[in-house]
Amino acid sequence: MRKVRDYDAELKALEERARAIKARRVEQLGQLVTATGADALDLETLAGALLDAVAMKDAEAKEAWRAKGAAFFHRRSRKAGRTAGGNSDSAATQPGADPASGSGEASG
Repeated sequence: MRKVRDYDAELKALEERARAIKARRVEQLGQLVTATGADALDLETLAGALLDAVAMKDAEAKEAWRAKGAAFFHRRSRKAGRTAGGNSDSAATQPGADPASGSGEASG
């Protein structure tokens, strides 16, 4: 005899997982704003810059921004590795640490 599936419980679990993922994304975006120093900008300026970035149609400019962002995260991960005793993998092995988000390092 087959076990009856509890669709309500499965749906509730999926909704909870979606909420957790959304909350994690919002937290990571906040960490990104802080890590880049953009938290020094007033909200209107930051929002305007982001709106311009989203509306940007110039693929070359977007690629330049992507490369600059990749270099930023690469530098941060190396810096985090040096502060952890030279082992660049140590930040990734810490529970809850995401070296790309800069959560293991104070900004400033």
